Amino acid sequence: MSHHRSFSTHGALESARQTLSLEAQAIMEVHARLDDSFTRTVQALLSCKGRVVVSGLGKTGHIARKIAATLASTGTPSFFLHAAEAVHGDLGMMTADDILVAISYSGSGNELLTIVPVVKRMGAKLIAMTGNPASELAQQADVHLDVSVQTEACPLNLAPTSSTTVALAMGDALAVACLQARGFGSEDFARSHPGGALGRKLLTHVRDVMRSGSALPTAPADLSIARALEVMSSHAMGMAIVVDAHGRAQGVFTDGDLRRLIERVGDIRGLILGDHMTPAPHTIGPNALAAEAALRMDELKLSQMLVQDDKNVLVGALHMHDLMAAKVI
Repeated sequence: MSHHRSFSTHGALESARQTLSLEAQAIMEVHARLDDSFTRTVQALLSCKGRVVVSGLGKTGHIARKIAATLASTGTPSFFLHAAEAVHGDLGMMTADDILVAISYSGSGNELLTIVPVVKRMGAKLIAMTGNPASELAQQADVHLDVSVQTEACPLNLAPTSSTTVALAMGDALAVACLQARGFGSEDFARSHPGGALGRKLLTHVRDVMRSGSALPTAPADLSIARALEVMSSHAMGMAIVVDAHGRAQGVFTDGDLRRLIERVGDIRGLILGDHMTPAPHTIGPNALAAEAALRMDELKLSQMLVQDDKNVLVGALHMHDLMAAKVI
């Protein structure tokens, strides 16, 4: 039978601060005792010809799954193996070229200890992450990572809290160390996340979303504004781009420019485009990231931006709607 105490805002905040403080302290303790076992683990992961197989059980299994996902997304081929499923056939996914990272706080979990001899017999390396260096799992390992904590954040010292936080942080430390050693960059990260927002931001370039060729509302400087309006209407970009004979942009004439011109002079029928355009328009290169273009357009309060190559020749134009359609923003 459970006993409910009355809820206290102050008590809840104090409890949260205590939990966070204990978990932060546990991470700093591991930080202080990092040693050669960490560097040997990183070297083993980097030289692995197969995949890094991360295994655990229960709440530690959730941590193992996240570590495997983080390694895989940062350039270290990896997958999660459920310790209980491994003894019922899933161990067949492992090869001698793989490395098993076995996570168990006690280091004495039956399921993991059952698969250790099989892994060792096939010739695969074993990295153990435990809170007990004297445990059988730690003793059997090629390298042991000590993730012990003085106390769990759970006031009963029963539910895995500080210990799972430390294991997760150690996994992140391994993934980042491997990422940096491999020279894994944002382009590589995007390639491993092509379907997500990060992938779109890191892989989509201006050239991929810009309008070009006949889709550009270009016009010569000596065109009448009345004719320029026809160009603007037929291309639906909210502007006309004034270009010279060499294909260089001299200026733009936007819907906003048109509104302001009508307010100022009234009758625009006899006016010439070049006399009322906005000169020296903002431009970006085709190889820039589309996300960079979106940021600049937002900062400059622009709905459109011209795209010019390194010879200052107009090659395209962007509209904020194009960036939205491409889900860059």
